Amino acid sequence: MTEKQVRRLAIRAFHIGNVRFGKKTSIDHGELTIHPEIANHSEKIANISLDIIEPMDHDREINTIMDIIPISTKVVGRLGEGVTHTLTGVYMMLTGVDEDGRQMHEFGASNGNMKEKLKRNRAGTPSDTDYIIHMDVLLKGGQLFDRDLANACFEVCDRYIQEIRKVLKQTDGRVATESHEYFDTIRPGKTKVVLIKQIAGQGAMYDNQLFMPEPSGFGGLSIIDMNNMPVLLSPNEYRDGAIRALV
Repeated sequence: MTEKQVRRLAIRAFHIGNVRFGKKTSIDHGELTIHPEIANHSEKIANISLDIIEPMDHDREINTIMDIIPISTKVVGRLGEGVTHTLTGVYMMLTGVDEDGRQMHEFGASNGNMKEKLKRNRAGTPSDTDYIIHMDVLLKGGQLFDRDLANACFEVCDRYIQEIRKVLKQTDGRVATESHEYFDTIRPGKTKVVLIKQIAGQGAMYDNQLFMPEPSGFGGLSIIDMNNMPVLLSPNEYRDGAIRALV
């Protein structure tokens, strides 16, 4: 029997060589312009600040790193198939603290000098030459330190990233810096291989989400709410950002 390709995923990457603030979010010839104002829809949040960290400019004090987030979006299809656009050369970094000085973490804070606290040039982290859009969330004091509090930070950050995603969706794929195709293939008679990935789902905040509306987005199924039940993913779903690790 012949091979059967059941899913095709095309990922188009657009490299960003400069990030700046401007009146309107745009992507133009390798330059990402972002809006400096952030809408706050949460009563749990007191203030949100935004900063652009240029390559190699990492000697600075930061609050606990809640996440490093790639900027990607679905153009056609759902997670694991169709077409995805992604940005290279830039990441989103979310940090958080509350008015009482409590760092937003579960099993150990990472506040301090960013140069020492962020391990760069690793899979899933920015390189020394990448730009970092830094969102720092100040939560109101006196609140219960729980998952809802952490999720308020993730939600406001994802709302901001979505404005970039809207522009990225409309970017012409023909000008992509890189284009790759991946296929989920059935090979009758061949050895079946399953890779096991153990992810966390415990505590008040230590959570993972699955099958978000956007790659590495927010608003998916909580592994805690699923009682840590096993989930079967295709290789392309995993490749397309179907798992999002939270605090």
